Amino acid sequence: MRGFLIGRWQPFHKGHLSIIEEISKEVDELIIGIGSAQKSHTLNDPFTAGERIMMITKTLKKYHFPYYVIPIKDIEFNAIWVSYVEALTPPFDVVYSGNPLVRELFMERGYTVKRPKLYNRSEYSGREIRRRMLEGERWEHLVPEEVVEVIREIDGVNRIRRLMESDYY
Repeated sequence: MRGFLIGRWQPFHKGHLSIIEEISKEVDELIIGIGSAQKSHTLNDPFTAGERIMMITKTLKKYHFPYYVIPIKDIEFNAIWVSYVEALTPPFDVVYSGNPLVRELFMERGYTVKRPKLYNRSEYSGREIRRRMLEGERWEHLVPEEVVEVIREIDGVNRIRRLMESDYY
């Protein structure tokens, strides 16, 4: 059985890792979709699809289950979005998502859809991690070590801080 999980992963954090560890016990293979793959260099989506792929693949390297990471750009046409995802991915049997719209669209197409358990949502949140980066607070303990390495390699914290700068005083 193959599962499908999509997220923005901005950045990939320990909550995401816990969800993937749980899903890996239920499926033989997992497709990890990089949602909003075309977005980067904004406060909400600071990391590129390639950087997010690095975060995930470096983290999952030590786990021994088959997975595929596939970038998926947004399209503004919900009625055909599932067909679009199907065209980009290997076939899958079950969908995991906490997003109500994603769950609805896949259920309407006849997929089994499961809502993964969320872990420590107050801290394991991309928004909270990005806020901590901006404010100069500790964030490294909220993401896997491999993600810290990727963010340091790309100077991601300073990218987010530069994006916050304004031309207006």
